[in-house]
This record gives sequence, C-alpha cells and structure tokens, in this order.
Amino acid sequence: MTTPNSQVRTGVTNAVSSYVMWGFAPIYFKLLHDINASEILIHRVIWSCLLLAIIIVLANKWRFVQVIAKQPKLLFRLTITATILAVNWFLFIWAINNDHLLDASLGYFINPLFSVALGVIFLGERLRKWQKFAVFLAMLGVLIQLIILGSLPLISLALAGTFGTYGLLRKKMAVDSFVGLWFESLLMVPFAVLYWLFFTESASSNMFANTLHLNVILILAGVVTTAPLLCFTAAAKRLTLSALGFFQYIGPSIMFVLATFLYHEPLLDAKLATFALIWLALAVFSIDSWRARKALKST
Repeated sequence: MTTPNSQVRTGVTNAVSSYVMWGFAPIYFKLLHDINASEILIHRVIWSCLLLAIIIVLANKWRFVQVIAKQPKLLFRLTITATILAVNWFLFIWAINNDHLLDASLGYFINPLFSVALGVIFLGERLRKWQKFAVFLAMLGVLIQLIILGSLPLISLALAGTFGTYGLLRKKMAVDSFVGLWFESLLMVPFAVLYWLFFTESASSNMFANTLHLNVILILAGVVTTAPLLCFTAAAKRLTLSALGFFQYIGPSIMFVLATFLYHEPLLDAKLATFALIWLALAVFSIDSWRARKALKST
C-alpha cells in the first residue's frame, strides 16, 4: 500500500530524473556534432514515434488513440502543436551543435516567465506586483544584451517562445500526454521520411552504410526524447504543478554548467548580465509564488 509520503517521494525522484535527463541531453546531441540538425531531427521524430507506439500498446492506452482519431478538430490542433514542437526540437539541436548551448540554457530559464506572460495575454491571468517586477527584470535582461551586443538573444527567445506556446496550446487540450505526443510525432513522420528520402544526401543518411555504433546513437534519439517525458508524466501524477515547477530550473542549470565548463563557450559580460537578471527574476518569482501558496494554506 502506498502512502501519501511515498507518493511524494516517488514524484520528487521522477521530477529530478526528468529534468536531469533534459539537462544532460546536450551531451548526447554533441555525439552527433558532425551530422546536420535536420537529419538528427528526422531520427528524433521517427524513433520517438516508434517508441511511443510501443509504450502506448504496453500501457493499454490504445482506446485514447481511437478517441482522438475520431476528432478532426483535435487532430488539426495537434498538427499545429506538432509543427511548433518540430521547430523547437530543431532549434535545440541546432543550438547545441553550433556552440550555442548557453543560448539554449538562457531560453529555458526565460521560458517560465514567458509562460506567465502568455497566461496573462491569452488566459486572462493576473499578476501580483512581485510577479510583474520579475517579468520586468527578465525584459531588462534581454534589453541589456540588445544594448551592449547590439542584437537580441534570438535563439533563446525562439526556444522560450516555441516551448511556451506549445505548452499553452497543449494545456487547453484534454489529451493524454503520451498519446498526444505520439500523434504529434506521427504527424511529423511523413515529412521526416520524405525529407530523409529526397533531400538528405549526407554520408550518414544511409543507415545500411553506417557503422553499428553510429546507428545505435541515432536510434537512441527516441529514448533521449521519450525517457524524460515518462519520468515527467509520472511526477506530474504525484506532485502539484507548483511543486513540479520548483524542479524546472535543474535542466537549464545543468546546460549552463556544461556550456561554460565542459564545452567552454565564451560567457561575455553582456550574456552574464542577462543571466544574472533572469536568475534574479526567477528568484523573485519563486519566492512570491511560495509566499502566495503559504498564505493560501493558512486561510
């Protein structure tokens, strides 16, 4: 018999596992540094789709597939989220393999605050004064980089924008997370296969000519995509969203450490100032959220 405490412990273990895996994912993609980002995306789509299909069958979720398949409007909405997700996946792979891991890290630090802004704009959510201050600090961080470097952190903003928009759209769909992701992957597969057959002419595009080692790494793209999601879904079932949100900074923090100390990407003063303001904004936002939850429990 499981107790509430054991459920929470299991939830925490799964939450930490999912964000740690997401944080260390760049090491996997760096193994494919010499392969084009679009080709890596093809493998990510195809092998994720296959692995998710196996999970759906083993978890006896096929009935959810049948329900979605009978709803054209829902399939159309999943086509939109699939497109946004494909762009996000491509940008992430491209950023890592073109030495922009710091930008990817910044993007996922910005993402929670970007999601808050989307909630205000599209869901009518209202911000408390300290939340407004946190959003202001994040905007100031981006503005500093624009002033000092003369350019916006476009990769960071694009990653935050696509992932935040994807989360907003998926939040409004009553769809099982695995089944929804499988449909999104399935909708990407025809385009991935067509691109693979007719537009990919690299030395690694023919898997029959590749070494076994390279093919195993390519196929593992499905595991790298799906495994963190398995843990994340298990955590979401056992923890509140606010508690789950506490762990979301693990991933970009690991990316920041990898970029700075393992891959030695240059941390310019402007980027460091941007990171500092984003970190401060997240600290303000987290403390305010914690105080709000504490006040709500005491009433």
